Amino acid sequence: MSKLIAHLSELIGKSVHDIDTPALVVDLDAMKRNLGRMAEFARKHHVRWRPHAKLHKSVLLAKMQIKAGAVGVCVQKTAEAEIMVAGGVYDVYISNEVIAPAKLARVAALTQAVAAHNGKIAIAVDSVEGVRRLAQAMTDARTGARNGASSTATVIDVFVEIDVGQGRCGVQPGPDAALLALEIRRHPALRFAGLQAYHGKAQHLRNVQERRMACAEAMKSVETTCQLLKAQGMLPALVTGAGTGSFALEAASGVYGELQAGSFIFMDADYAQNQRDPVQPYFEHALFVRTQVISRHAGHAVCDAGHKSHAIDAGLPRVHDFDGQGGLDYFNGGDEHGILRPSSGHTRLPDLGQQLWLIPGHCDPTVNLHDAMIGVIGGLKKGIVERIIRVDARGAMT
Repeated sequence: MSKLIAHLSELIGKSVHDIDTPALVVDLDAMKRNLGRMAEFARKHHVRWRPHAKLHKSVLLAKMQIKAGAVGVCVQKTAEAEIMVAGGVYDVYISNEVIAPAKLARVAALTQAVAAHNGKIAIAVDSVEGVRRLAQAMTDARTGARNGASSTATVIDVFVEIDVGQGRCGVQPGPDAALLALEIRRHPALRFAGLQAYHGKAQHLRNVQERRMACAEAMKSVETTCQLLKAQGMLPALVTGAGTGSFALEAASGVYGELQAGSFIFMDADYAQNQRDPVQPYFEHALFVRTQVISRHAGHAVCDAGHKSHAIDAGLPRVHDFDGQGGLDYFNGGDEHGILRPSSGHTRLPDLGQQLWLIPGHCDPTVNLHDAMIGVIGGLKKGIVERIIRVDARGAMT
């Protein structure tokens, strides 16, 4: 990767037209405007903002988010957390269940490591077994610290994940969640920090009213659980969750204290299909795949950005601003190729050698396909390359 970064660094100061294709490009001006809008929203609504770093997998961008006002970052993998901490990001929440003893030992070691920087590691749980395994790993780490150079007794923040409609991880809201919180309190190395209540399915409901209804049901589950916890003297210090599709609803609930929205920084084609809720800020597309036409025929053209350059789980990419009118559609051309055809009502095809911009369908897995992102300033038409952004946690799956 170092050779690639060195090669790409030669682009700094050059025109966007000098970028070889296919390449993953960030419009830094648009991204910073998105950051500013989210930071202002969080301040205005008196909620914390902890974006998901699994989106960009970049220490540099995580630090930019923290500088803009984020309290830290979320990740989904232990390896992602390790890379963030190694890069100097010391407030990391693993918003996922970790069960394997070897991984839990790594989580405990991270907790020890960030303590020296007044940082913290947090993690989600949804089972008694998960709590007990985590407690054992933390106890083992404490014992190791006492036998070594350090004797710091660290504590890890633990969130009980409740299933508010995702149908994935999470204990059932209500009594089951309260019992799990009580189990956490039995272990000195664990600190009950609150509830993880993320509704992933709600993020991609296209209709505003449908999203509002889904989030309203989720909030009922959260409120019920909070009431039970309060009755047992354990009102959660924090309810964390929310995503780019719904965060304004969680912020207005009076229940959520922390927003995990992350995709807004790039805004992929899938999120752009959502009917915009007027209570949320407007976010611009900031992540693009730069591609070039390598073949041209009577009814179609072919570009050099196939599925190895962008994820397709949320649909194919959208061609950005061709002819200023969106006159091209992208079709499946396989691993290395994209098929371009005129949109309905259009006839013109791009010229051989013409460079185009694609908006990926899903930004997170698209970023994970690349070792680096090329950051440009001054726009996509006349901009220059300002920096190279390493995808530090690419492939960090464990």
